[in-house]
Amino acid sequence: MSNRNRNKGNNYERKIRLEFKDLGWINCETSRYKSKYLDDNKIDLTDTTPFSVQAKCTQNNPSYHKIFQDMLEQNGNYKIIYHKKSNERNKEYIILEKESWVEILQMLIKEKIINPK
Repeated sequence: MSNRNRNKGNNYERKIRLEFKDLGWINCETSRYKSKYLDDNKIDLTDTTPFSVQAKCTQNNPSYHKIFQDMLEQNGNYKIIYHKKSNERNKEYIILEKESWVEILQMLIKEKIINPK
């Protein structure tokens, strides 16, 4: 990987880290900074429970199936992938497994945060 691409990826991780901090995960750090173990196991941010986060800033579509397969299972955390195409300004995506999405929907319905009727 070129230094330019690595820098884009590292900058994107830091951007997502700041977003998590702004949302209340005040102890969130990049795993490159805080945990080599998590970084080696494809988790890019620490202290984001109930989510395990992998951030991708790449022109090509990454293999989501492979990323989910390679990510460490963390105490039932939802595995999510943040993806930003490196040449698109404001296009970012969150990818998660369908089972996780359905579970989140069910919680939102149960807590009356959303009403599907």
